[in-house]
Amino acid sequence: MRLQPRREMLEIWRAVAHYSRADEEWGWEGRFGRNSISDAEQLLCIMYPASLVKSFQLDRPDNTEKAMLAALARIGDRSDLPRRLLDLLTEYLQTYTDQTGAPDFSGGSYFRSAEAGTKVTDDQLRLHVVDSYSISVTLTLATLGFVRIFRRQITRTDLLVKVDHLETLASRRLSAAMVGLLRSFTVNVFGEDSLPWRTLLRTVGKRGQSSERLVADLNDRLQEVRSGLRGLTIGSGQVVDDLSDSSQLFECGWTWGTLAGAPEITTTEDVGPQAEGLAEDRPQLYFTTSALAGIVDLTSERTRVLRLLNEEQQRLAQALQLRYDLTRSYWATIASSETTTGVRLAEDRWPLEDIPWRTSDGEESDYFSLLVASLVTHDLSKRCAPDSDLRRVLSVLQELGSRGRVTRRPLANDVAVELHWPGVPLRLGGTKTATTPQLNWVVSDFSVMLLKRAATLAILARSPELRSQLTALIDQVWDHLAERRMDDGQPGSLWDQAPASWDLPDAARDGAVVDRPSWYHTERVMECLVMLSDVILTKPTRSDLLAQQARDRITEAEQLVDRQLFAGAMEAGPSVRGRLQELRSKLQRAQRVLAETPATADALASEVLRGLDELEAAQENAAE
Repeated sequence: MRLQPRREMLEIWRAVAHYSRADEEWGWEGRFGRNSISDAEQLLCIMYPASLVKSFQLDRPDNTEKAMLAALARIGDRSDLPRRLLDLLTEYLQTYTDQTGAPDFSGGSYFRSAEAGTKVTDDQLRLHVVDSYSISVTLTLATLGFVRIFRRQITRTDLLVKVDHLETLASRRLSAAMVGLLRSFTVNVFGEDSLPWRTLLRTVGKRGQSSERLVADLNDRLQEVRSGLRGLTIGSGQVVDDLSDSSQLFECGWTWGTLAGAPEITTTEDVGPQAEGLAEDRPQLYFTTSALAGIVDLTSERTRVLRLLNEEQQRLAQALQLRYDLTRSYWATIASSETTTGVRLAEDRWPLEDIPWRTSDGEESDYFSLLVASLVTHDLSKRCAPDSDLRRVLSVLQELGSRGRVTRRPLANDVAVELHWPGVPLRLGGTKTATTPQLNWVVSDFSVMLLKRAATLAILARSPELRSQLTALIDQVWDHLAERRMDDGQPGSLWDQAPASWDLPDAARDGAVVDRPSWYHTERVMECLVMLSDVILTKPTRSDLLAQQARDRITEAEQLVDRQLFAGAMEAGPSVRGRLQELRSKLQRAQRVLAETPATADALASEVLRGLDELEAAQENAAE
């Protein structure tokens, strides 16, 4: 892999510090102004790697590496840096708390009016959105982990008070975000011959199959998911009666915000008033993917080891985990022709491979195919899928990279460029009224999501060949992303800037202040780099063929060493004894590393065999 994640993460840290601390005060303004998501993304550019990559940790000042301190020097030195982070995190949590004391998860300036000449109203700007719930889970968990460890390093009373206050604020926002996710989950049940019904059957159907057979097959394959959804007891998505009718089909996931009519969650946590929602009861692929990302952080090993959740939060997390499992099982079944028990069916082609994906409302886009691929990779990682399944998804990613002009040069006036700039508009159902416009949510993370999915597969890959193909794709996508860094002449650089080769009209820029960074893009790039760190730090992929070859060479070397010992080599001169002892040490090293790194073991065994041959040749010459 040509890409060097450590170097790139340090460059982003340096650029974030330089931009955000251009003056004495911290600068929050991003490309589209401030909101609860953009500000969280800005903080996560620092906090995400600091919480997940050991060498980037900032919660133990005495152990912080010099390279990290140099990158963030504009924010503070070894002692000031963690205290400044405490203040920034506290400022964020206080800023996004409303007058009632409840955490604020509004989308703000990220909302777009779908109606030309009509502005988003103030009330609409205050609507809560799943992206804010999800990213708040990630940020608050990073914050709680940071303060838990940093608290052990301090003795000053004023700092301890600050830490306790920050922990209280972060825990409250975490609980409220979990409640928000529970109230945004939805199950869309649809009857025969409706548009969603026809679309779903078209997606999973094979030529010549009757609709009756398809429905019966889907019911059989989704039986466990249907049963699990009927058992939901808290939050939205409780549609027991509708799911009892086997003639109806369904889809599940997250809508864009709090569901219209969502019941309140009974909890002992102080989450403030639970406002009425207005989101339509149809799951959207983008917001489902976003929600799952936050839930993965909730159930991570780090969250468990540091005990970041209290007892009530664990109860809420379990309810979200159940929805996570049901959702990934549903989409894996629909998109990859898998049963919910992980048994692969005999179909030659997965529905996922039929690009572009069509959603239940009849819209289709390559971006939707990428989102479904993301949902499928959640399932692949949970069930330790074989490389054959990973290769299927890789082929989809490669085709999407080409179609999306990530790995291929765009044509003149290429419509594929719109995937990246200005992005794909998602209609937020339920926002239009007699006095308010229809709202859209514009997503432009196609290339970053492609990189993230390739990184996920690289972590899961077992064969060296597959891993090599994935790292080649990763390098191609990174070349595309590197071209989109801002050309602002500052140390390091942030995202996002449309390459000059795209020749975009002014209208495509959608009012963005292009000389400001997009925290939306930059934070997602940082997430990918953290994942790529895991790719590098995981055990090398193991070749069974190479392992057998190494084992054979080690066996031969062992016999030749024993022959030398039997011939009295250790009783010879000091040079022969020293050389033989060196070869024995290398052979023992080869035996130790054989299981994890067979290629290294093979190389060591080859060196031993070469050395033994040289030793034997010298002995033969001496005998002559």
